[in-house]
Amino acid sequence: MKKRFINLLCFLMLFVVVIAQETSQTTMNVTLQEARDYAIRNNRSMQNASLEVRKAHAQRWQTIASMLPQADMSLNLQHVNGTMKFSMEGMQMNQEMKNTTGSLSVSASMAINGQMIVGALLNNLAIEMQNINYKSTELDVVSNVETFYITALAMQKTVNLLDSTLIRMEDLYESTSKAVEAGAVEQTNADQLMVQIASVKSSIKATKRSLDLIYNSLALQMAVGSDVKLVLTDNLDELLNVEDAVALLESDFNLNSNYSYQLAQKNVELEKKNVIMAGMAYVPTISAFYQYSSPNKYFSGSSPMEQQMGVVGATLSIPLWSSGKRAAAITEKKLAVMSAQNSLADAEDGLKLQHRQLKSDLSSAYENFDVQKLNIEVSQRVFNNTSEKFKYGYASSVELTNASMTLLTAQSDYIQSILTLVNAQIELKKLLNK
Repeated sequence: MKKRFINLLCFLMLFVVVIAQETSQTTMNVTLQEARDYAIRNNRSMQNASLEVRKAHAQRWQTIASMLPQADMSLNLQHVNGTMKFSMEGMQMNQEMKNTTGSLSVSASMAINGQMIVGALLNNLAIEMQNINYKSTELDVVSNVETFYITALAMQKTVNLLDSTLIRMEDLYESTSKAVEAGAVEQTNADQLMVQIASVKSSIKATKRSLDLIYNSLALQMAVGSDVKLVLTDNLDELLNVEDAVALLESDFNLNSNYSYQLAQKNVELEKKNVIMAGMAYVPTISAFYQYSSPNKYFSGSSPMEQQMGVVGATLSIPLWSSGKRAAAITEKKLAVMSAQNSLADAEDGLKLQHRQLKSDLSSAYENFDVQKLNIEVSQRVFNNTSEKFKYGYASSVELTNASMTLLTAQSDYIQSILTLVNAQIELKKLLNK
């Protein structure tokens, strides 16, 4: 009796915990567009990309500020208060020591050379590159959200298809079991159906586990909390726009709109400015300064002694001889330009090849989708027809098993064709920046 009570108590505690977890979760209904917008605002990769842009602006101001006047001030104050004791010819004498010293120093300086000016231009280029990187990150995040959103809908459709097949097979199993009891059919027919039902149930559980992972990935892209349950309100058939896929196949590829190509172009500009930066090592540096100091000293019982001094100066530093160091630096930067230009050419060729490949992938995915859409319709009709025949004894259990396996395979192939079509479409849109 005591053991039963403990088991009941544990069950109640577990039930309360499950209910508490469910009630603590908040539901978030989102369309695909709402999911995109939410991710753009909250995705941490987007936030980091935005911070990089702000850091680039701060670095530019540091460079500009280094060419502007710099001023410093120092104030020093000392006070001595004590008694000096000494002996002279047997006499003890005390000398009181009190003095205060203070000083004020103000300095200002300014220096400018060609490398500082080019450095500011490099900072401007860095800002442009970070802005491109921000847009590229946004495109990646939006593409990932779209992929996970549609994949989740497709996996949910898989569960629905399997559920409908399971219901039909359970009905057949029930009628077959009754026929076995009546002696109309053999037990092996019911056993084969039972195995098929177990296989379908296993597929449903595996698909649901995969669906949970996809929802978690979508939540991570959107940066929603773990206590939020996402509910996708868009319909898969509405999002699966075949006309858009066909239109993408006819789109021209503008290299300059691709963010990877833009970054490669900016990298060439960066290396060219580095050549100018290295050449500026031959340019003189001009600097100027001003310094003011006012040391004051006060003795006990006396008037202060003051001394004020102001110094103004300028320096022109001219580089004369570096044993070829500066020339070698320029050569190095010129070689870096050539390397960047080669990388740009590789990027251009690679992107063009990628465009042709993605168009081919999308075209194949579109054709396969049409085939699998027809295949699942035919397989469903064959399964329904075989099920009816089996119910009345006109089809064997082997025929029913083959029909059910064919249907399950057709369902899996159909969902996979949807995912392949969607992924091919998203990848091509990403390349075209659309």
